[in-house]
Amino acid sequence: MNDFIELNIAVLTVSDTRNDTNDISGDTLVERILQAGHKVIEKKIVADNIYMIRAVVSQWIVEEQINVIVTTGGTGVTGRDGTPEAIAPLLDKVLDGFGEIFRWLSYADIQTSTIQSRAISGVANGTYIFCLPGSSSACRMAWDSLIQAQLDSRTRPCNLVQLMPRLLEK
Repeated sequence: MNDFIELNIAVLTVSDTRNDTNDISGDTLVERILQAGHKVIEKKIVADNIYMIRAVVSQWIVEEQINVIVTTGGTGVTGRDGTPEAIAPLLDKVLDGFGEIFRWLSYADIQTSTIQSRAISGVANGTYIFCLPGSSSACRMAWDSLIQAQLDSRTRPCNLVQLMPRLLEK
């Protein structure tokens, strides 16, 4: 059996209204990441502005010690929701299945409202990025049902961790 590999994960909350005292979704992700045995290397909150989001994520994807970035917020359809627009141009590869399965799982809880979610995931410069909605229930569901197992090197038949050494191959 393979040993567990601790990953360094950065958490970004995208919101015009959240701060350190009321960032329930960001705190939920931090709690779950730590419970899974990983390290939260950084946590930030930025306004829902594509350039501010992109600036933080761009900085994180060039930092070699950060393996994974998880964002929460800004994935809806209002004029201020810009996380997918901020992140998509940075991605080298899109993990289409993440958004598809996220919405499929979410349908059980919120029915057709799931079509309003633009959750995405991909790889940028060897760093996995997961962009989740801003609700804490969506963050719990995404982590518990999708992300945690794929960031566990012991998950079989395969996981994202085992692919990390090959992400930058040309």
